[in-house]
Amino acid sequence: MNVEPYTVRRPSRSRYLTLRGLRHHVLEWGDASMVTPERPPLLMQHGWMDVAASFQFVVDALPTDRHVLAFDWRGFGLTDTPATDSYWLPDYLGDLDAALDALCFDAAPERPIDLLGHSMGGNVVMLYAGIRPERVRRLVNLEGFGMPATKPTQAPRRYAQWLDELKQPVALRDYDSLGAVAERLRKTNPRLSAPRAAWLAQHWSRRVEKAGAGARYEILGDPAHKRASPLLYQRDEVLECWKLITAPLLWVEGDETDTARWWGTRYSKAEFHERLNVVRNVERHQLSPAGHMLHHDQPEALARRLEAFLAV
Repeated sequence: MNVEPYTVRRPSRSRYLTLRGLRHHVLEWGDASMVTPERPPLLMQHGWMDVAASFQFVVDALPTDRHVLAFDWRGFGLTDTPATDSYWLPDYLGDLDAALDALCFDAAPERPIDLLGHSMGGNVVMLYAGIRPERVRRLVNLEGFGMPATKPTQAPRRYAQWLDELKQPVALRDYDSLGAVAERLRKTNPRLSAPRAAWLAQHWSRRVEKAGAGARYEILGDPAHKRASPLLYQRDEVLECWKLITAPLLWVEGDETDTARWWGTRYSKAEFHERLNVVRNVERHQLSPAGHMLHHDQPEALARRLEAFLAV
């Protein structure tokens, strides 16, 4: 069944920046004329297997116009895919630092910005705000939980797993139509409305011609993202970075997010909130009904929370 895609209220513009040798795709809503010391640029960073356009619904729902930026991480969306067979968190930090140099701090290096991240993006911006605290005025983390704590004894098995995975090809499924891509999005998140899924499908995939198969739609993500990192998650190092965050932090989670799906009993929401206590100024909220993709499930409620928090 054909579904009319979601109608955008605030159109974005695409631009490209070369950061650390890779051409990055940037989306921009509004412009620099909207920036004031009390309302700096807001940079939004997406999660794993997502794209910058994913924030469109929240940007549309913001009560007040403002300058908003978002870019596709390396190997996602319309940003270049590096010549690599694995991805590591430090590269995302390096890309974020370079992007802020070019997008925000070239013209006003003394003015901190507002920084938001979802899921993987939330993990990145939390680290960044502790490493470069002078650059962040307000910080927003949407379900960037971090990862279970690890022990050095796990390292040999993790390295072996990585070496084994390098020997195996990885691929993402393709689809025969944009409608099928939209159905895939709604299967992963049944709370996503059909019009929003139809709109996202256009930004989450691209049409390619395949010999013997005709037109297919490929997901805009490098399959190498599916490989596990050989590096263990260092909880104590992460917390030392979090302790240095000076910006007020807004934490938002969905009431229906089940972390046991990802980690079983190895890491719970309760343990995450205990970790979060090391950050000196935290405002915590839960949206309902909402799951991990809360910016799709409750964009209007999230936009209201953002407006109140960022206006302080």
